[in-house]
Amino acid sequence: MEVEVKLRLPDSASHQKLSDLLKPFHIITHLQENVFFDGAAAELSSKRAVLRIRFYNSDSRCVVSLKAKAVLVDGISRVEEDEEDIDPSIGRACVAEPWRLGSVDSSRILRRVKEEFQLANNNFVCLGGFRNVRSVYDWKGLKLELDETQYDFGTCYEIECESDDPENVKKLLEGFLTDNGISYSYSEVSKFAIFRSGKLP
Repeated sequence: MEVEVKLRLPDSASHQKLSDLLKPFHIITHLQENVFFDGAAAELSSKRAVLRIRFYNSDSRCVVSLKAKAVLVDGISRVEEDEEDIDPSIGRACVAEPWRLGSVDSSRILRRVKEEFQLANNNFVCLGGFRNVRSVYDWKGLKLELDETQYDFGTCYEIECESDDPENVKKLLEGFLTDNGISYSYSEVSKFAIFRSGKLP
């Protein structure tokens, strides 16, 4: 179970201000490309599951993940997650021809998806996706992720932090943002849900 605090920032100015404040704690920035898949008969989405392939920094890394039963309440997200690295060239081949997802025997997750969701004849479809610029910071012993998510229909800004103690982390982040005059709200929907809706929240 992945548990994250997710706070939404209203605009690029708030994102830039927070980025400037966190600059001394910066570790790395990732350029991410996220591509999503389902079965032709919505075998995954009908069970509140989503299959994603994520490429990092011009295909220097590729991660396939299966997420399921996401719940997001008051800025705290809880979701079942399973992920593993795969060869970026295999990931690109699957994006180009989604049926290949069912033929990647080297991937535990893709084998699991095919069996668990009973996808016959490798009947996968690509849903498309979005890009994300993720800056990672080590702040007060926490790993903060500042996101600029670029959809075809607009851009969202968010700060996230995975934690086993989300309530206290949320209070800490809220205090930091408030003390520095940065507006925020609790994230109410996931990035994938925004992508599927076709409009900004």
